[in-house]
Amino acid sequence: MELFILQCNIGSLNKLMCPILLVLLSAITFSSTEAFDALDPNGNITIKWDIMSWTSDGYIAVVTILNYQKYRHIEAPGWKMGWKWAKSEIIWSMLGGQTVEQGDCSKFKGDIPHCCEKDPTVVDLLPTAPFNQRMANCCKGGVLSSGIQDPANAITSFQLAVGQSGTSNKTVRSPKNFILKAPGAGYTCGSTIFAKPSKFRTPDKRRVTQALISWHVSCTYSQFLAQKTPTCCVSLSSFYSDTIVNCPSCTCGCQNKITQRSAGTCVGSNSPYLASALAIAGKINSYTPVVHCTSHMCPIRVHWHVKQSYKEYWRVKVTVTNFNYRMNYTQWNLVVQHPNFNNLMESFSFNYKPIIPYKWINDTGMLWGIKYYNDWLMQAGPDGFVQSELLFRKDKSFTFEKGWAFPHRIYFNGDICVMPPPDEYPQLPNESNSRITSLLHHQKILVLSLLLLFFTNP
Repeated sequence: MELFILQCNIGSLNKLMCPILLVLLSAITFSSTEAFDALDPNGNITIKWDIMSWTSDGYIAVVTILNYQKYRHIEAPGWKMGWKWAKSEIIWSMLGGQTVEQGDCSKFKGDIPHCCEKDPTVVDLLPTAPFNQRMANCCKGGVLSSGIQDPANAITSFQLAVGQSGTSNKTVRSPKNFILKAPGAGYTCGSTIFAKPSKFRTPDKRRVTQALISWHVSCTYSQFLAQKTPTCCVSLSSFYSDTIVNCPSCTCGCQNKITQRSAGTCVGSNSPYLASALAIAGKINSYTPVVHCTSHMCPIRVHWHVKQSYKEYWRVKVTVTNFNYRMNYTQWNLVVQHPNFNNLMESFSFNYKPIIPYKWINDTGMLWGIKYYNDWLMQAGPDGFVQSELLFRKDKSFTFEKGWAFPHRIYFNGDICVMPPPDEYPQLPNESNSRITSLLHHQKILVLSLLLLFFTNP
């Protein structure tokens, strides 16, 4: 890309074609790398379609959704999955899930299929579903945990009886054009591929069975597809500076006083328009945020405060604030990049696990709430925040100079948060850090000497 721009500037390429080619090249580069996450290079959601047995006009299949993403999960109201049938298939019945629409089944006499749609959409059942409609790993309301936070709940399944499909591996055809919404856009699914038949162990663990046919589909996430504007931002402060660096203005949007009452704009906590804004937003869709009025207009703000410096350690306070009046974030998480995470000694009220995408680099940590304590990030208001302190050991690279103590990048629920410009970071005073530390040390000695002198002399 840089070489192409240089060639345009020096005139080695046609000047008339340069703007057109630059736009095309940018689009190709952007689209090809947007879904790739360097911190989770193998992260994806895999859909497994396993044919377990044949029926008189089709088959019984178990469909399993596995979240192989380390820190990105699916929140309420949950996932929706759709596909297009290869022929004229129907769904006779389902366990653990249901289709959103039944479709036109008027041609059937007697038994009516569960769904006759050419392109059905399936949702998970709720946890309150009757026992006779359930199966293993189902009925979580569409919520799917990330692989690190709760591996046991990073999988969900449903069963369907398919008709009019063919009754052998020579006549059956795989579904195509899979779509995964979680709950909005963001995931792009690839082609259906044949896979090695899945194996299943019986409950007594004494026998292993396997699927007759297995198809796999891989779906990857793109933040750009999911949300055109950012969803979170980062603010910074430190003990050695009076400067508090707020999120950049208009990070996630700008206040619009003319349309103050419309859904998706901001309202104050005591605003008489809060109830009406929530009602209007609810009529549009269940994801439109109604945020508290701020200069940045982001639903989520992460504040990183360098709190204290000791001889061998230093301490940081991390606060996550929810400005969204319409959202409780369950199983929220943070992913933070900082070179000192290799020396993290303690996280006082958050869970912590290192994320090491490459064996030789340990500079990224995942933080999330403690179950039944702070794993829910409440809606905007007095209780709409969670916080913890992190204690790091100082290593040879430690310094407060040039913004080293602040994170390189922060993700909230898998989405990249906007950082302030580096030239606005809190700066050290004119004296060097070592000079300040030395002065503080001498002041302590002086105070202790005076106290000793006071108590020892009558």
